[in-house]
Amino acid sequence: MRIALLADIHGNLTALDAVLAALAGAAVDQVLCLGDVAIFGPQPGATLARLRDLGCPVVMGNTDAWALDPQLHPFRNADTPKFNAIEQWGVAQLTDADRNFIRTFQPTVTVDLGGPGQLMGYHGSPRSHHDAIVATTPDAELAHWFGARPALLMAGGHTHMPFVRRFGESLVMNPGSVGLPYENRPDGRTRNPPWAEFAIITTDGGLCVELRRTPVNVAQIAQVVRQSEMPFAEWWLENWLVAE
Repeated sequence: MRIALLADIHGNLTALDAVLAALAGAAVDQVLCLGDVAIFGPQPGATLARLRDLGCPVVMGNTDAWALDPQLHPFRNADTPKFNAIEQWGVAQLTDADRNFIRTFQPTVTVDLGGPGQLMGYHGSPRSHHDAIVATTPDAELAHWFGARPALLMAGGHTHMPFVRRFGESLVMNPGSVGLPYENRPDGRTRNPPWAEFAIITTDGGLCVELRRTPVNVAQIAQVVRQSEMPFAEWWLENWLVAE
């Protein structure tokens, strides 16, 4: 069995289509999306439509839940109004059919891997889509979130930081972000690199976890953003357009 894991698309249909094109030649049997599908990107409705057509199970992410009950974020810094404006705009693009689709997203999704065991998919953690699990999260904290008997493979998104690590007899992983990957540069700046991140799980003869990336067309992303009427479009694009 081969399972593709996608997470954190954030309304970036260009990146999602790049991943789906890569998967077309990867002979996967199933796709699982780990949430944060539509909000904070230029094509929220079209991205939901593409995922709906795919027919895969989807985990409820924090921005997915927020889209069903949007509330302004409290002021933290000068960027807060930009986040609020972009996310409110994204919600305004959604139809009743889009919202009904989001309501089908699940807090967790469990997939039987056959002989090796089970995969549990979540967004932040099985407890909350706001929890942030990274490669250095202490085992004691993972034990609190996962309980006494975690699945063989625990897979979540939310942090946009790909990793695979061991936790007891289980593996914990994050496939990274399809639509908003992050890269910290030596000069201290953060950029959105010109690729989309995902993972492929293979269970034939054991358990193999592959963290993958595929190139995206940044010029096309910029064109889509500028044509979308999304507020603060140039601000959203700044980290995409940081030079190598």
